[in-house]
Amino acid sequence: QVQLVESGGGLVQAGGSLTLSCVASGDIFSNSAMAWYRQPPEKPRELVASITPGGTPNYIDSVKDRFTISRDNAKNTMYLQLNTLKPEDTAVYICNLGGTYGGRYYPKNYWGRGTQVTVSS
Repeated sequence: QVQLVESGGGLVQAGGSLTLSCVASGDIFSNSAMAWYRQPPEKPRELVASITPGGTPNYIDSVKDRFTISRDNAKNTMYLQLNTLKPEDTAVYICNLGGTYGGRYYPKNYWGRGTQVTVSS
């Protein structure tokens, strides 16, 4: 059974930074693609960034050059470094364990509970 636990969220001013972590239990982390999603208030969940088992990242355009996804397979942990934060980045950030097909990430039914990121203007 895989469990995912996020941490690192908080309240930050625009232009600030945060580092989110997602720790996975179980023994499939190192062989699995992982991703960060976010769900802003009253909006649907969206994929923010994904990373292959080997560490190749992929980002949505709105966070390229500001966010960095990484992973430490020895620690079963994935990270998301958020820089130059904007008010529109305010959301619950949720980690997911999934896979890739045709070079694209797809989620599996392994979700964390999320960590709140709030960016004030």
